[in-house]
Amino acid sequence: MGERERWGVVGGVLGAALLLASCTSGGSGADGPGGATPGTGTHTVRTAMGDVRVKDHPRRVVVLDTAELDSAITLGVTPVGATRAGAASAVLPYLPARRTAGIAAVGEIANPDLEKIAALKPDLILSNKVRDGRRYSQLSAIAPTVLTETTGYPWKRNFLVHADALGRKKQARAAVDRYRRSVTAVTEALGGRKKAAGIDVNVVRFVEGADIRIYGRKNYIGTILADVGVGRPAVTDKAEDGFSYDVSPERIDQADADVIFTSTYGDPDRAKVTGTTTSGLWRGLRAVRDGKVFQVDDELWIQGIGYTAAGQILGELRTDLAP
Repeated sequence: MGERERWGVVGGVLGAALLLASCTSGGSGADGPGGATPGTGTHTVRTAMGDVRVKDHPRRVVVLDTAELDSAITLGVTPVGATRAGAASAVLPYLPARRTAGIAAVGEIANPDLEKIAALKPDLILSNKVRDGRRYSQLSAIAPTVLTETTGYPWKRNFLVHADALGRKKQARAAVDRYRRSVTAVTEALGGRKKAAGIDVNVVRFVEGADIRIYGRKNYIGTILADVGVGRPAVTDKAEDGFSYDVSPERIDQADADVIFTSTYGDPDRAKVTGTTTSGLWRGLRAVRDGKVFQVDDELWIQGIGYTAAGQILGELRTDLAP
């Protein structure tokens, strides 16, 4: 994902769109049997930028990162706009197509198109400071903007902020309960907490233009593995800030584990996939020798960041790890 930033005063098109945004409009950003109903009330949401006043039931929501999109879909809200995660579509393919149809693309993550956002006449914008903190005032001029401090590791806490902003606390409690039940089912399928803890699992991500990442404990996928209770090799404790321990192909032996899940971001050749996975060091890994290397979808396991993604990941963990 790019970290490009666009600054400056947005011209006449944005100004016109902002005038339109102040008018009432039809259309619904809610979906499903628990869909929100229109109302005129407001409530205050505590955010990383201070308290923000939002509608009790926002109807036209724009999301600017993948976690916010997963949260909205999980809670039964179809946004009117979303940023792209470097893909051709505004949505990641693991999300159900029937729930994401019609979402307009509003630029790329960390580089949203403010004119396109304003033209959608949103009544709520969801993002985080990592991506959009520096353009907060511009976004707030378009619609109430709720930012969490960061993304990834605190995804469960962020989800509750999203639910509060969307007026969907009841649906949030149901999503959390479903996740907990699924976690318990996977752990039991592995033989219980003790047996699960005896399986050392690594997540290795090949990244175009960067070193290979061995994921630590303080990231989205790390929290799911911790909830299930599987073991993590000692190398994960070397991860910088708990996020990842980055290695070159010549040090891929550091990824040794009972089970390895691999994903690729970007072009596989430029991410050094072939050269690494055909090397003697790779073939010498315990998981490789035992046939316990599983290639997974990067957009689901790494980029998804939410309860809808987590439900699918738990299903894959059960399939791949259960005896």
